[in-house]
Amino acid sequence: MSLPLILIASPALADANNGNWQTAWRWSRLLAGQYRTQIVKAWQPGEHPQAVAMLALHARRTAALIAAWAEHHPGRGLAVVLTGTDLYRDIHEDAAAKRSLALAQQLVVLQEQGPLELPDAYRAKTRVLYQSTTTRQPLAKTAQHLRAVMVGHLREEKSPQTLFEAARLLRDRSDIHIDHIGDALDPALGTAARATMAECPHYRWLGGVPHEAARRRIQRAHLLVHCSRMEGGAHVLMEAVCSGTPVLASRIPGNVGMLGADYGGYFPWGDAAALADLLRRARDDMNADASTVSRLEAQCRLRAPLFAPAAEQAGLLALLQDLIPS
Repeated sequence: MSLPLILIASPALADANNGNWQTAWRWSRLLAGQYRTQIVKAWQPGEHPQAVAMLALHARRTAALIAAWAEHHPGRGLAVVLTGTDLYRDIHEDAAAKRSLALAQQLVVLQEQGPLELPDAYRAKTRVLYQSTTTRQPLAKTAQHLRAVMVGHLREEKSPQTLFEAARLLRDRSDIHIDHIGDALDPALGTAARATMAECPHYRWLGGVPHEAARRRIQRAHLLVHCSRMEGGAHVLMEAVCSGTPVLASRIPGNVGMLGADYGGYFPWGDAAALADLLRRARDDMNADASTVSRLEAQCRLRAPLFAPAAEQAGLLALLQDLIPS
């Protein structure tokens, strides 16, 4: 007897190398052995007739698949996973995203602040499911300078302008190095990154790199910088936490939901001066017994168990058990 088939609807496939694809691929692996999975970017009625449930990533961008599934397979399992742009923009403005909320049997948010953004009527069918990543051994790092890395494609939601401005404020600090990873999805932001490199000798825009190479750079950095305006539950935060690399993050709900309300490494969204001050402080007290970096490392270690693969797998299996009739 073959295993039940689950469709994972994703607006991005492997060529995009983004968070949606990483989630879809990881879920397919976590479910292996209990379910068969098929990752789809499009779905038409009649395709995959044996599928017993759909897990749809992104309420707006997979809205057509969600609506078609609900129409042609009423009562068959349907969960909608809400991204940052869903939670903090689209479900308030976009009719298709709002309809996805109503059609879903279960809603999934990726960090503990997510349910607060939903209308009261939908909270009873909402669950928090933290994403996961593998744990990596923390690396010894030089005391000669501080290296910070930001990882995220250059687009408006990631607020790379905050990093550009902070790099300019730190241009005279030869002991603070900033690496920036990500493709220029907005060409104007790529132009701005190149201009920042020209002005700031210790800022480097590296462009897009393979996922494994990005993880190694996170592992080697003293700090990860995360400037986003909106996030549903950023992969890069858990990758840093589970590599022993603490985070400086914008204080937005999606980041607070990942790192905790009392985390000590926040700066106000868009405040480049505050980010630059945090980087200066981290460098200046690097060799102290209770350094900024070591304090943030200790806080991140407390959050790391939330991002364990076994925890995510258990949550996925519980979700599907609720979605699929016995």
